[in-house]
Amino acid sequence: MIDGLAVGHHTADGEGWLTGTTVVLSADGATGGVDVRGGAPGTRETDLLDPRALVEQVDAVVLCGGSAYGLAAADGVMAALAADGRGFPVGPNAGEVVPIVPAAVIFDLGRGGVFAHRPTAEFGARAYESAKKALAGTGRNRRVSDPAIGCVGAGTGALAGGLKGGFGYAEAAVTLGDDTPVARVGVALVLNAAGSGVDPASGRLWSDRAGALDSPDTVGRVALSAARGRAGRPFNTTIGTVLTDLSLTKAQAGKLAAIAHDGLARAVRPAHGMTDGDTFFALSSGRRPQPSDPPAAVGLLNRLLEITADLVVDACFAALTAAQTRGGLHCYRELAGLE
Repeated sequence: MIDGLAVGHHTADGEGWLTGTTVVLSADGATGGVDVRGGAPGTRETDLLDPRALVEQVDAVVLCGGSAYGLAAADGVMAALAADGRGFPVGPNAGEVVPIVPAAVIFDLGRGGVFAHRPTAEFGARAYESAKKALAGTGRNRRVSDPAIGCVGAGTGALAGGLKGGFGYAEAAVTLGDDTPVARVGVALVLNAAGSGVDPASGRLWSDRAGALDSPDTVGRVALSAARGRAGRPFNTTIGTVLTDLSLTKAQAGKLAAIAHDGLARAVRPAHGMTDGDTFFALSSGRRPQPSDPPAAVGLLNRLLEITADLVVDACFAALTAAQTRGGLHCYRELAGLE
């Protein structure tokens, strides 16, 4: 996990529920950016991440199920942050703060069986406590564990091209020259796409860029084709957050969020449709400085962007391969005969 950041989940799975909330929490504030490409986004506080806006630091990002209803989960995160005295100061006294909590949602309404079962402020509070617990007791050199993936948090009710989607995470070092790590970058996302993650000619995942999986058997390909046809209502949305310890400006964080969509377009086809609300945030904990030499700084940023796009592909692969069949939504491994 990236230094200075942590991920926490709250999952509701069973008895009519198939949804959840994921919180990305900064230890002491992070520089944020955002890029929205889908035609039907459900978001909160994205305008604050414009480089022309006043606020420089983000306290947390919320990823959530429940479509626009799920934005209520951010209220629980705000309340918890305020109780901890964290937020943008707006008054002369301690505790007079407004926590900065951008959020984005996916469409998963009714996938657990009960349309009215969707995230509330309590979901946000519980996911916040999970992320806070992950950060507790960590120093600047102690690594927080990577988050759980699959049918957890905001990925619990996710669906990708008719197959079970989920929450995915991937991380890598950023190196230059002598391969010495100079920064780290990770991608945490919820794959819930209208487009397919599967190559129809081979039945393989577009995101399996390393060829890690065996080819699907014939029965699996037929099942995959049927699953794509059962996609149902095409309301979806892939959301995520790029995380790095490299110090970035708000404009640079916005560029990092924008490049994440390149990776999504490689892993899901098509992406960014009118019924997707595809949104990526970017958070910089600022724990590692950029090089003082301008050409070196530009080279490092270019390398960061390149790796980020690849990590989005890898996070999509993680989401699809860790997903399990839920509520009649079948996972790739099952249908491809890989289990």
